[in-house]
Amino acid sequence: MTRAIHQSDPRLDLVLERIVDVPPELVWAAWTTPEHVKHWFTPAPWKTVECEIDLRPGGLFRTVMRSPEGQDFPNDGCYLEIITHQKLVWTNALAPGYRPATFSGVEETDCGSIVFTAVISLEPYEQGTKYTALAMHKDEQGRKRHEEMGFHEGWGKALDQLVAYTKKL
Repeated sequence: MTRAIHQSDPRLDLVLERIVDVPPELVWAAWTTPEHVKHWFTPAPWKTVECEIDLRPGGLFRTVMRSPEGQDFPNDGCYLEIITHQKLVWTNALAPGYRPATFSGVEETDCGSIVFTAVISLEPYEQGTKYTALAMHKDEQGRKRHEEMGFHEGWGKALDQLVAYTKKL
């Protein structure tokens, strides 16, 4: 099997990279088990109230995030590449089965309105993991909107929550 290489383009992409003190296997489990995802995926005080995962290329990655005010924001995506304990690639540009996604009823200010492909890479590093989250956008405007909506803060806080949660497993 040929492994896809994902190069970051600073004009189009956002990157969060950290060394975390949990092993890749636990980070992987946190990303691929619906009951785990609900505990850390959305930065507090937001919550992930639903998660559905069909972990295979073309399979569904679905979450519903709830705002502190109680409004729900469903997000559907399609897995593109899965390498156990190493890499997880999904996009919201496609629905399950690689069908083009539709975004009716999504406000421009919703995070669901930003079309991107996520590449989560995990590499063993000493007693932990080198964690890299790459969010690839089709244009500079999409990258800028995602960054302004708090990509680094939100994805960073979610990663902190993932680490704290997995240490309890």
